[in-house]
Amino acid sequence: MTAPVRVIGSFVSPYVRKLLACLNLKGVAYAIDPITPFYGNDEFERLSPLRRIPIFIDGDLVLSDSSVICAYVDEAYPGHALFPQPVKDRARGRWLEEYADTHLGDLFIWSLFYQRIVRPLVWKEPPDEERIRETRDRRIPAALDYLERELPAHGFLFGDIGVADISIATFFRNGEYAGFEPDETRWPRTAGFVRRTLDHPCLADLLRFETVQRSADVKGRRQALLDAGAQLTAETLGVREPRRGLIPL
Repeated sequence: MTAPVRVIGSFVSPYVRKLLACLNLKGVAYAIDPITPFYGNDEFERLSPLRRIPIFIDGDLVLSDSSVICAYVDEAYPGHALFPQPVKDRARGRWLEEYADTHLGDLFIWSLFYQRIVRPLVWKEPPDEERIRETRDRRIPAALDYLERELPAHGFLFGDIGVADISIATFFRNGEYAGFEPDETRWPRTAGFVRRTLDHPCLADLLRFETVQRSADVKGRRQALLDAGAQLTAETLGVREPRRGLIPL
């Protein structure tokens, strides 16, 4: 039996969620090391010099960029195609993945989720309310206006669900955690696309683990993950020495 690949990262990271959804689509067995967001020890830094998640380990191969990892998974493993085959569609899919990872990441993670959730709960700091207002009132609406022109009214971008669809939708789950959902009247295509994608089993099946990891009770989190049947070992569930500076990617 082939050993499962190993993924180090938080279930609530949109970049980790993207990778796990792609592994689910491919049917690739994986073991999770559910590191708490924004923490990590020296071993983590050795594996990821930029202190970014997810970290992906496949035998002697170690990668730590979600786009690079998903491209590798698509090429290295058979099964569900993560990227469309026509060259123009493939290029457009890569662009939308990049747009999501960079621009939507800035909007939904650093300007909303980080401000509303991480700063008060992890660092015990007040959120930047001006940044939140600017993001919600101007920057997110501008991004949604763009997506409304790009996303399909039905189904997914290139037929079956793939990396581009997942890359876009994953950020909206963090937006929900921070209290934001797209207005279905103003952005009907975007709202419908996001819901369809998040409801797909490759993503929906991860929600129970996210719910556990969002809990502040570390002991309860460990037991709940085991009870839910996650492919975890006692070693990967070990409590880690806190260390500030972990950056999601």
